[in-house]
Amino acid sequence: MGRQTTAKADERRRRKLAKTSASASAPPRSKRAGAATATKPAGVKTAAKTSGTRSASTPSASAKTAGKRTTGTASGTSAARGTASTAGNVKKPSKKPAKKPAKGTGKSSVKTVSVIRNAWDHLRGDIASLSAHPLTTYFLILVCVVLLTGLGLVMVLSASSVTSYDGGAGSSFAYFNKQAMFAGVGLVLMFVASRMPLLFWKRIAWFAIFVGLLMQALVFVPGLGKETKGNANWIGFGGFQIQPSEFLKVALALWLGFILAQKAGKMTTFGHAMIPIVPGVLAAAGLVVAGNDLGTGLVIMAMAAVCLFVGGFPTKYFLLLIGVGAAVVSFFVLSSQNRLDRIQAMLTGHADQTAADTMGQAWQSNHGLFSLASGGWLGVGLGASREKWSWLPEAHNDFIFAIIGEELGLVGTLVVILIFAVLGYGMVRVVMRSKSLMVQVATAGFFALIVGQAGINIGVVTGLLPVIGLPLPFVSYGGSSIIASLLAVGVVLSFARAEPGAEAAIAANKDRLRSSLAVLARKKRK
Repeated sequence: MGRQTTAKADERRRRKLAKTSASASAPPRSKRAGAATATKPAGVKTAAKTSGTRSASTPSASAKTAGKRTTGTASGTSAARGTASTAGNVKKPSKKPAKKPAKGTGKSSVKTVSVIRNAWDHLRGDIASLSAHPLTTYFLILVCVVLLTGLGLVMVLSASSVTSYDGGAGSSFAYFNKQAMFAGVGLVLMFVASRMPLLFWKRIAWFAIFVGLLMQALVFVPGLGKETKGNANWIGFGGFQIQPSEFLKVALALWLGFILAQKAGKMTTFGHAMIPIVPGVLAAAGLVVAGNDLGTGLVIMAMAAVCLFVGGFPTKYFLLLIGVGAAVVSFFVLSSQNRLDRIQAMLTGHADQTAADTMGQAWQSNHGLFSLASGGWLGVGLGASREKWSWLPEAHNDFIFAIIGEELGLVGTLVVILIFAVLGYGMVRVVMRSKSLMVQVATAGFFALIVGQAGINIGVVTGLLPVIGLPLPFVSYGGSSIIASLLAVGVVLSFARAEPGAEAAIAANKDRLRSSLAVLARKKRK
């Protein structure tokens, strides 16, 4: 019985040893397999010790068999250890969880991006719908002009207060009161002109150019013509002075628009192209230059060139006129020592102070730069300019942009430039959206008249151009300038009201206004 029991036990041990060696030779598949592999060698050692203890009571054959088994078990154990060590070298997945974003971070960033995209899409849609509205151009131009006029009144009061009081007027508001009156007259004319239809401007085009040339010719009549600081383009009567060249520019732009629209597609010969366009432009520019005002003459020629370009003037004749005009301007510049000195002051008056006469020709330009430089980013404060204390000549007129830079800083000057840019964009919209060639040509002329003149004035103040003597539209002091500029804007506004769908939009707005006033009236009665 004892031998049978021992045989059965040996059989069980063989099976266990076979299972143990098989599991040890197989690579670990999971954590559980690794744990079984780690625990089974210990069991094998115990079995080997037990078999060795019991083999003492068995025959020598059994001992040899047990010894062989023990040796096999030891080798199996070493193999298991090697397998376990090899399995330990295999990269196991890290037990530490991967770093995850904080709760809500990913979702919040996605939500933020989606919100920004939705807001941008809505903004683009609003801008597109606003741009497509037929009255957008009208209100763009109107708002810009009102802003510039209001800013001009404030800056005229600030820049002229010292000069006005010191000049014997006894009040710091003398120039401001006149400018406010001129602005009021100009706004009334702008409102009336904006209500006129396109047919009205076609009918008065010839009348306007004849009246403008006649008024400009009156400056040479003794007793009527007045000269101010070498400029003889003034008419004086009843204590007032008018500069007819400002109104001549408006009339010329309107007349060129009418003539080029009538001649569209017909300017095939030299005579047909030149007459009556070239004689009209030469008469206007010639009368102005004869009054010793080359700056205004240059503006007239530049405005005429823009109108001819937009109006489809033949290219070969257009280039011929440009060449002749450049030769004439060069002659007038080279024949005047005063104009040459201004150009020299522009080139050397700021770069080398030792070589420049700061008390002479370069005085005004240099002090304009000093005024801009002292303003810094935000300016010294409204009304706190130091250059206006008789240091900067024409501080309230041609060089008022320098006072803006001194009192309102770089930010103030950039705002003024931005408003002029938006105004120019509104005029370009009129040109692009109109189907009438007269409207396109005349509006292009007014663009050169207002925005182009503003660019020249800013270039003069900043030292990029020689001193010419042109005011900043709507901002500089001057009755003729602001009235003529507002009248020109009134004509452009009338063109803007003629855009497709504008009349219907105006009628709808009138109906809404009437209904709103009716509701307010009922509430007051109650």
